[in-house]
This record gives sequence, C-alpha cells and structure tokens, in this order.
Amino acid sequence: MRDEAETRDQVWERRTELPLFFASLLFIAGYAVRVLVHEGHELWRDLASIVVLLTWLCFVLDYVVRLVLSRTGPLRFVRRHWLDTLVVLMPTLRPLRMVKVHDAFQARRDRPRRSLYPRVITYAGLSAVLLGFSGALGLYHNERQDPASPIHTFWDSVWCVCQTLTTVGYGDVTPVTPVGRLIAIALMIFGMALLGAVTGSFSSWLIQVFRREDEEGPPEDGRSPGAPL
Repeated sequence: MRDEAETRDQVWERRTELPLFFASLLFIAGYAVRVLVHEGHELWRDLASIVVLLTWLCFVLDYVVRLVLSRTGPLRFVRRHWLDTLVVLMPTLRPLRMVKVHDAFQARRDRPRRSLYPRVITYAGLSAVLLGFSGALGLYHNERQDPASPIHTFWDSVWCVCQTLTTVGYGDVTPVTPVGRLIAIALMIFGMALLGAVTGSFSSWLIQVFRREDEEGPPEDGRSPGAPL
C-alpha cells in the first residue's frame, strides 16, 4: 500500500537512504585516512582513495537513477533537489540529509517518530558533528601545504572549525587558501543554522517544560509534590 501511494523515485529514495548513509560514513572514513595518514603509507592511502571513489560513484549512480525515475527535466530536478545536487558535488555534506536518514531508520524498525524537540536536537546535533569533522578534514587537506597558513596540524583545523561553528572567531587560526575559505563559508552558513536549531529547540523545550509545571500548580492541600499523606 505504501509503495502504491509513492512515486517510483520516492520508493527508490526510501529504500536506498540507509545504504547510502553507511556509504557516506565509508566516504568520510576513507577521506580521513587519505588526509591524515602521512606519506610513506602508500598502500593505506591507495585503499582509502579507492573507497572514496567507489562511494562517490554510488552517490552519482543514485542521483542519476532518481533523475530518470522522476520523469522530470534535469533543470527542474536540480531545482527541486538542490541539496542532493550539492551532496553529489561535495559528498562531505552528506550529513545534511540526516533528517531523512533518521526517518528511514525509524521506518525500517516500525517505530513512531519522537516528539519535535528531541528530533530537532538529535538531527541538528549529529549533523553539526559530522559536518564539523568533514570540514576539519577539508581545511587540513587544503591548508597544510601553504606556508602562509597557520593551520599546520589536524588539531589546528579542528580548532578553526570550532571557532567558526560557534561564531567565537578568535582570529588566531584562519584559512588562507581559496578552497579553505570556501569551506569556512560553508561551515558558517550550515553550521550556524544547525547549532542555532539545537540551542533554539533546547530553549523552547525548557520553556515548554516550565510552562507545563506552572499550569499544573501545587496540590490543593498545600503539600509539596511527593510529600507523604
């Protein structure tokens, strides 16, 4: 019944969301090995490159299949699925699809959706962590070869990403290469939105809890809650 109510591209997306999520984790892991493993370990670096290439080809194949199944023109498909297009071009942004991944996981296990605030906090929190890790890898990969860059270690790039995501901006570690600055801009745009969603949802949840406690009020006989009769 559910498949009959969905279009063919929606059925394909629902069935491939979880496998592609695990493929994205393999992509990030392979990319991390490629970036962090030093010269001299060519075997590991070559294996990581193969993993990165194969997983990226999976994303491209999924995109092409969905384009064909949608029976829409390429330009219209790109406009309607701009995030998916961006993910194909930059697979490290795959964590931004965390909402659909979680929904697919819950559907596989026949579990109902959780309430709004825990869902938003979980989605945005996990997405921010994965996006921040991917951004740190990208910064380190592009900045370490530039002698003018203050980013010489992976820890330097992590520190720069933390400053960017939290909008602290100490200015002691900043990217200088064009690609590094583009990564920083992407982190500013998406990271601030994700962290803002986490803090805003948490604050709204606290307000909702306190309002519910105020509406319930103390017991009519004046005893404190939980006091013995």
